[in-house]
Amino acid sequence: MPDVPAQLRVEHPAHHHGPDGEHLRGPSATASAHVRPRRAGRPLRIGIGGPVGSGKTALVAALCRTLGGDLSLAVVTNDIYTTEDGDFLRRQGVLPDERVTAVQTGACPHTAIRDDIAANLDAVEDLEERCAPLDVVLVESGGDNLTATFSYGLVDVQVFVVDVAGGDKVPRKGGPGVIASDLLVVNKTDLATMVGADLSVMEGDAVRLRGERPVVLLSLREDVAAGPVALWVREILAAARAGRPVRR
Repeated sequence: MPDVPAQLRVEHPAHHHGPDGEHLRGPSATASAHVRPRRAGRPLRIGIGGPVGSGKTALVAALCRTLGGDLSLAVVTNDIYTTEDGDFLRRQGVLPDERVTAVQTGACPHTAIRDDIAANLDAVEDLEERCAPLDVVLVESGGDNLTATFSYGLVDVQVFVVDVAGGDKVPRKGGPGVIASDLLVVNKTDLATMVGADLSVMEGDAVRLRGERPVVLLSLREDVAAGPVALWVREILAAARAGRPVRR
């Protein structure tokens, strides 16, 4: 296990109390020392991970805009030394400021979402208390690599985002994020012709590695609502509320 960073800390905002053309294929748990049963009645916690620049924050913003009209949402973002992603979401006005909390990990991002989840768990539980009742809490990892996964003691399900700009080889490189996440999102399909990536190869490799776990190909520039991902979130939330398993 990597050394635990000495400066995991949470930046809390001021407390102001008061698919068209997309492919959805139709989530797998990874081993974790932090697994605990989901408490009935608490919000669904969704982790969103992936490499730097893949579109995690853009996906979080899209989901907040699409789902925020009829679901109660909050977000925890992770950055190593700044609060950049949380600040971006606040500037975009996707949620009230008090519903966005930023965690500064101070070290490799996956440490704070998998190995020592204390700072993120504190941030999630603080939001759940201050902003109750909530339906969904989105936890965005800092930009990492294909090995990044969330502890299922922190989240109930996890989404992993890769992008076409890395080339069509990315899905077949595998790694826990690509193979074992509950939903794989291949973003920036609009760039495929510019970078010489074959989307059918990317989809085929992803499906081969993931089996029945779903894969979404989309462009957040063209589908600003992140339609198929928002639909998946609604389906997982409905399963959780009905007491059905939310992971395969």
